[in-house]
Amino acid sequence: MSIVSDIAESYRAPGRVLARKLAAGVREDRALAQLMLACFLIFVSEWPVLARAAHLDNSVSFDQRLGGALMATLFILPPLAYGGAAIAHLAARALGGRGGWYGARLALFWSMLAISPLMLLNGLVAGIIGPGVAARALGWVVAAAFAWLWLGGLWVVERGTEGRTAR
Repeated sequence: MSIVSDIAESYRAPGRVLARKLAAGVREDRALAQLMLACFLIFVSEWPVLARAAHLDNSVSFDQRLGGALMATLFILPPLAYGGAAIAHLAARALGGRGGWYGARLALFWSMLAISPLMLLNGLVAGIIGPGVAARALGWVVAAAFAWLWLGGLWVVERGTEGRTAR
């Protein structure tokens, strides 16, 4: 299936999409590509907010803000995502999970990519409307959707028979 249809299906059944991706075998290249695409889209989602902040406060230019966001999302977020996936896998293993390291990474990376359309919408709302009830409410919706996608995928991974040795 295409990535867009997989993202749309993930909101209905995150576990089914992730199970299909796991059935393709261990493909670390695809997992890394999903992570980097997700980080790029998260970076793009920050542009309206950064433009608004630069317009309201001239002490830091838009280019400087953009550089900081680039550093955070494309260079710092990926290693943090790998660490977060490892911690989630260890926690699941302590609770009886049977999945592997690759599955835990894929669950997190895919949920980051699947949530990116909502992140883009959230960035537009925060950039155009500014801080307020609407931006805060949408932020909570994005956080809840991310939790749904990640935990739904992680549930399938850790209940499955992917194996503990898959890296």
